[in-house]
Amino acid sequence: MDLAMIQNRINKVNGTKVMLDFDLATLYEVETRVLNQAMKRNKDSFPDDFMFRLSKEEWEEISSSQIVMMSSQSVMTSKRPKSALPYVFTEHVVTMLASVLKSDKARKMNIAIVRAFIALRRTMLNIETLQSQIKDLETKFDSQFYDIFEAIQFLMIENKEIATHYERNKIGYKK
Repeated sequence: MDLAMIQNRINKVNGTKVMLDFDLATLYEVETRVLNQAMKRNKDSFPDDFMFRLSKEEWEEISSSQIVMMSSQSVMTSKRPKSALPYVFTEHVVTMLASVLKSDKARKMNIAIVRAFIALRRTMLNIETLQSQIKDLETKFDSQFYDIFEAIQFLMIENKEIATHYERNKIGYKK
């Protein structure tokens, strides 16, 4: 599975990048209930700050966005009661899933998911760097454009005074 496909399954909840339980289950090729049972059996490996159940509002926001892929939605509806809210897992807990699921596929997928989070973080850092550089350019050129604008205004005022003076002298008007 390529990184972009995994990255498309990474959502943001309250400023934290997370993956939905049914997306992880799809990636690990297990049923969502199996993933969640493994997590519940090993609760001490999954602290609350690494995984949590979405609130109804958070779930509605994610499910209505374009981030959730259609295949994930079909997994969710076929494997989860409509009233059950999904769990989300931070990138930190993803590494724990491979040890809990204990399969060759889980270990390989774990590596791919970690790489996807790393690539996403690098992309975000590049975007932040570009935004900073653009802001620096705006600041630098803003002052230059301000100086140019002032010079143009000064020239327009000077030209207006010169033109007025010329017009007065042309028609014989003298002070």
